[in-house]
Amino acid sequence: MQLAAIIVSLVLAVVGVALLARAVGQFVRHFKLGQPVPAGSRTDDPYRRSVTLVKEFLGHTRMNRWGIVGVAHWFVAVGFLTLPPTLVQAFGQLFEADWVLPVIGGFLPFELYIEFIGVMTVLGIGVLIVIRLLSLPSRAGRKSRFAGSRSGQAYFVEYVILTIGLAIYVLRGLEGALHHVDHYEAAYFASYPLVTVFDGLGTSTLQNLVYLVATIKIGTSFVWMIVVSLNTDMGVAWHRFLAFPNIWFKREASGATALGALQPMTSGGRPIDFTDPGDDDVFGVSQVEQFSWKGLLDFSTCTECGRCQSQCPAWNTGKPLSPKLLITSLRDHAHAKAPYLLAGGGKTMEGEEKASAEQLEDVPAAALAEAERPLIGTLEENGVIDPDVLWSCTTCGACVEQCPVDIEHIDHIVDMRRYQVMIESAFPSEAGTMLKNLEKKGNPWGLAKKQRLEWTKEVDFEIPVVGRDIEDLTEVEYLYWVGCAGALEDRAKKTTKAFAELLHMAGVKFAIMGGDEKCTGDSARRLGNEPLFQELGTENVMALNMAFGEETDDDGKVLPESAKPKSAKKIVATCPHCLNTLGNEYPQLGGDYEVIHHTQLLQHLIDEGKLVPVTPVEGLITYHDPCYLGRHNKIYTPPREIMTAVPGLRQQEMHRHKERGFCCGAGGARMWMEERIGKRINNERVDEALSLDPDIVSTACPFCLVMLTDSVNGKKNDGKAKESVQVVDVAQLLLDSVRTPADEPPAGTAEAESEPQPEPVK
Repeated sequence: MQLAAIIVSLVLAVVGVALLARAVGQFVRHFKLGQPVPAGSRTDDPYRRSVTLVKEFLGHTRMNRWGIVGVAHWFVAVGFLTLPPTLVQAFGQLFEADWVLPVIGGFLPFELYIEFIGVMTVLGIGVLIVIRLLSLPSRAGRKSRFAGSRSGQAYFVEYVILTIGLAIYVLRGLEGALHHVDHYEAAYFASYPLVTVFDGLGTSTLQNLVYLVATIKIGTSFVWMIVVSLNTDMGVAWHRFLAFPNIWFKREASGATALGALQPMTSGGRPIDFTDPGDDDVFGVSQVEQFSWKGLLDFSTCTECGRCQSQCPAWNTGKPLSPKLLITSLRDHAHAKAPYLLAGGGKTMEGEEKASAEQLEDVPAAALAEAERPLIGTLEENGVIDPDVLWSCTTCGACVEQCPVDIEHIDHIVDMRRYQVMIESAFPSEAGTMLKNLEKKGNPWGLAKKQRLEWTKEVDFEIPVVGRDIEDLTEVEYLYWVGCAGALEDRAKKTTKAFAELLHMAGVKFAIMGGDEKCTGDSARRLGNEPLFQELGTENVMALNMAFGEETDDDGKVLPESAKPKSAKKIVATCPHCLNTLGNEYPQLGGDYEVIHHTQLLQHLIDEGKLVPVTPVEGLITYHDPCYLGRHNKIYTPPREIMTAVPGLRQQEMHRHKERGFCCGAGGARMWMEERIGKRINNERVDEALSLDPDIVSTACPFCLVMLTDSVNGKKNDGKAKESVQVVDVAQLLLDSVRTPADEPPAGTAEAESEPQPEPVK
């Protein structure tokens, strides 16, 4: 018995370690196939990155948002990392049944730790198994976050952990019996019941049981190692190793999620100069090896937990996009194609084969077939990612926010979009109209630039315009960036006028641009047209720097001698998309500004007593978090505090709010595309809001305002919503409350006559 146990265990251990070493080498070669990243972008501030890694792991900062799941996973993860000494002890017990570890063996704190972590690991994996069984895709269908995951692999990993955990406890019981623990001892506080069970057995029987159970523990451990080493695309197992480098190399050393700004387009690890691109520059991603090495690491790290999928607005409304399935499809494709690429295979931009037939003759047929698959293509074309998957994304950031291993889904989606737009010109036709309007008129609606100032005629006070009424912004405190929607879209203009009136009432000095400004380029960039974004952005940065009184060269870049601005570069925006682009992306183009959202400024003015809500606004209100205000820029509190300050309002949160807020469907340039598949995202969100029977649905984004209003009006027409329910921006609510009856614009004024006024909020 003992000899057989030793031989089986040692053979499995040698094979397992050898295959694991080979697998690690395969991963290194695999990741090297990816493109380099800009120098220092993933390795800056190593100390801070290390602190972030420790915090994310020990704190389980993403996992613990899911309550019991996070706690259970924490014990399983800690057990996996800290219980290997029990494996060493099992090897020793093959040779001597009552063998204990030197130095720490018998050390009470160590014994207590093993008992506690061991039992918590067993309980933790038990909880995770139950959760998986309760959420089987066959039971929950599309709503299950495990839909599409490789359940067999997950069961294998979970039951291996359970088996090892139970083996540890059986061995602990046998050890206690062999060491003649004849009364309760703290060192066996969890396993003592097993000690009492085994206590009556003879020494020879106990020794043989130790050999057997130690072999089961060792054998299970190394069978697991062999299986996962032979399956390097088994994310549910490999994430426990790859998550650590993936978190360490995340975009932000501070630990912030990969949201907010998109990364500039690069080729070969260098930013592309669109004024003079290199002959060998690659635009976007059309082949899996054109992703960066960090992208390939992302794909392999996915554990298929489905948190991203459960939060995705596209998946939840019947569309083909699942962030999880997109990442796992790219992972499987990358691993299957790797032998071909490692043999020197690959195609030039002209589609020619890089390697000769002789170089590829030893490549498996499956890898050659995988290499022929287009990265983006329909099922009929045998594509890896269907175009409908690619264009369903709203870039809301829910996937990135929830991912426990910091996968950067949006960056990869946009990289693939960039190739489709810039090289293939393959994108939804409606979006082409938006791009043409941006190119010709500088706004998505294609309206004349003079119309940007038309709304100023609808208020009864003067609004200074830079270049017309004031030379530059040194005379005011804020530049109000109105944005395209705020200046040109009728519903959004109500927010614009309300905010401007509030600033006027509070005595805040502000000015607006003169109408020559362009769209910030948010939609163009997220659609994938990076050159157009850079063109619009560069022109805006030049105009802004001049407006702030800085001297610039012909390219709009600030001259060194005037690097210190003459005025604080403060911008306030009512559009979160403008806020995000101006504040997070324009620094990439030489524009460094302090940008805040209008709700932040309004909250500040209320706190200072410059705006005092006095008139009650009666009714139940629920607030919709705009994705680019919330998840992308972490602004959740100001809108809620404004509503709290308005007397009469009763607030109630929707089920999905703040970090888990549900998209309106307009982000990622989806504002300009038809929604033909599944349920409309804005209808899903409005259904959630209307389930609370609110009087008011509020938001703080012009895109959200349009999408929610359209859905509410449609439901009113269908008799599915009460006629009195309103969709308004929080600025409109605040203005209704700050105004007294004497403040209402008299009949005959420009504001009163310009358009029908909304019904008083009830």
